[in-house]
Amino acid sequence: MIHHISISAKNPRHVANVLAELFQGSVMPFPPLEGAYVVMAKDKHGTMIEVYPLGSEIMPGQGLEEASFCRNAHPYHFTSVHAAISVPVSQAALETIAQREGWRVLPCARDGLFNLVEFWVENRVMLELLPPVMAKGYLQAMSPANLEALAQQLAGVAGRS
Repeated sequence: MIHHISISAKNPRHVANVLAELFQGSVMPFPPLEGAYVVMAKDKHGTMIEVYPLGSEIMPGQGLEEASFCRNAHPYHFTSVHAAISVPVSQAALETIAQREGWRVLPCARDGLFNLVEFWVENRVMLELLPPVMAKGYLQAMSPANLEALAQQLAGVAGRS
């Protein structure tokens, strides 16, 4: 289970506030990095998203030193990092919030297995959001029994090529 992730944003405080709205959670500053915020979903899993200023990077420490932050003066606009996250709000609420922010939002069916909403934070970072109805479908599709059957099916297809 993933309990928290980090993303970068051009406007971290604003993005954190929008995400808190989606999670019906709260925002607080993230002291290890100036200008960063943490969004707390206040759910039973301790779900959080850390929102860093664009260009922030995490570097490994030396020896016994912990990781530290640095800034990249030339960050990429897009990223391969994304996450599927259950949210307590409806698809309609997601769409309304995205439209208000001018951010891309798109309901999707992933390979016929489950549905989700692509929610593009600042039109840069994709979060696959799962309102309650979609979260049930995702959890069913990703159950151990269904994953085993899918793995066998994919192995059969790979063996034929």
